[in-house]
Amino acid sequence: MKHFAAATFALSTLFAIPALAQDQDMVSYTTGLDYEDVTFGLESAITDRGFVVDHVSHVGEMLERTRADVGSDVVLFEQADVYSFCSAKLSRQVMEANPMNITFCPYDIFVAQRPGEDTVTIGFRSFPEGEMQIIQTLLDEIAQEAIEE
Repeated sequence: MKHFAAATFALSTLFAIPALAQDQDMVSYTTGLDYEDVTFGLESAITDRGFVVDHVSHVGEMLERTRADVGSDVVLFEQADVYSFCSAKLSRQVMEANPMNITFCPYDIFVAQRPGEDTVTIGFRSFPEGEMQIIQTLLDEIAQEAIEE
């Protein structure tokens, strides 16, 4: 089993196959693509579906700008942004099923690169079972499309 894991890691590094990390709170993929290529791919994957990026939160810049102000010397990200957008059709669908699904809108996908790492991570929060899985599927498709080579 150790050899299989090592071979899988070597192949994913060699061929830049995105690695998937998933837990109960997040879905993320890691790629060897440049940060700019991932953000361009993400913007394209969003707009190609007819959605509009409502906001880009420059989380990495904010954390770096305020690092000394909060008494930290830890550099968390080389670059990190969160892209927010919505789908009128899908949002209406999930909110007609449960109006409190408003809590999940707008939908966010992050792109981050840690200092000294050659990989970039793209991901999003997991959604609860039920009608919100349609949004999770959408975000998963967009994230994977963003890192296709």
